[in-house]
Amino acid sequence: MQFFNMHLMPYADVDLEAIRDHGTAWVTFSNRHYDPVKGADLYNRYLDELEYADEMGFDGVVVNEHHQTPYGLMPTPGVLAGALARSVKRGKVAVLGRALPLVNNPLTIAEEFAIIDNLTRGRMIAGFVRGIGAEYHAMGINPTESLERFNEAHELIMQAWTRPGPFVYSGKHYQFNYVNPWPTPYQKPHPPIWTPSQGSSQTIRWAAQNRYTYCQTLSPIATVAKFFDMYREEARKAGYEAAPDQLAWSNTIYVAESDERAMREARPHMEAMINGFFKMPVEMLLPPGYTNVESLKRIRAAKVIGKAQTLDDLVKSGVVIIGSPETVREKLEEYQDLAGFNTSITKTQFGTMPTEMARDNITAVATEVIPHFRDRLPRPVDNKEAVNA
Repeated sequence: MQFFNMHLMPYADVDLEAIRDHGTAWVTFSNRHYDPVKGADLYNRYLDELEYADEMGFDGVVVNEHHQTPYGLMPTPGVLAGALARSVKRGKVAVLGRALPLVNNPLTIAEEFAIIDNLTRGRMIAGFVRGIGAEYHAMGINPTESLERFNEAHELIMQAWTRPGPFVYSGKHYQFNYVNPWPTPYQKPHPPIWTPSQGSSQTIRWAAQNRYTYCQTLSPIATVAKFFDMYREEARKAGYEAAPDQLAWSNTIYVAESDERAMREARPHMEAMINGFFKMPVEMLLPPGYTNVESLKRIRAAKVIGKAQTLDDLVKSGVVIIGSPETVREKLEEYQDLAGFNTSITKTQFGTMPTEMARDNITAVATEVIPHFRDRLPRPVDNKEAVNA
């Protein structure tokens, strides 16, 4: 299994009581709560943690995109990926991902990713997402146009990467007389494409049809397994069998010397994340027109956002893995076999966790967990229906 270290880069010094009083940490939670001095310290600390993960043997590091929220300080993830491109010496640098519908010029993303791919000499992974519903409020984009804009932006970027310019591009949302980006990607024909999602059937189908790696975000493991089964079925419809390497689970792991200690140490930081940083009304997460009714029901059933959760709830449902090295290895084996994935996108820092804990956790995952899974592939589960029930 491959292990990537993902950082959300939260504003760890946020006033959680203020979030509770306001009712959401997204879009309307005032930036008067942001202190640039603390923010500067956090940015440098978080980059240090990702560089340390690379030194400790993770296969890559991951940044992502969110807007107008203390949940993640990465409205422009390419800036952080660019900072990592020279300091991350051995692993890949993944941007999971850029929200294509939110930009009015997708060629800027084509250029941005091509630069990172050149800087890393081909160690860049390009993530394409539609962005969660809150981003459309933040950026003033009509959510009913999300899917159209996403598909058209993807087409334009892929042409820009693979078709010699200059050429004309004329679409419904984007028109250019000259498409001729410099530089072009280092990897040919282009960097690998990964597609994170909350579980939209449209996104799963699209990713399978394009043979892109599908990344399932925060969900109970039984739900993750169902979404991965859906991807495999869509792959068969497209004429091929999906490989485990095409499935990536975005998870959170915390390791300590005993289960009791791990739960005690992780609890305040994980519950701050799930009940504070994640806090938003459902209508902001899933605005009208953002997705179809089928996907809306599935996502609402699967997500943990929108309701109070304890760490015990999250562990029991398999949203996170917390425990001793032995417990973490056993659970991750079980989940890998159940869902059939071969890439773990692992958050080792979450919520308000201080850097000492985060670095100890990186060390523990790198030394106690990764070696056990290095050559392990998922094994079939005979009683999968019973486990999923």
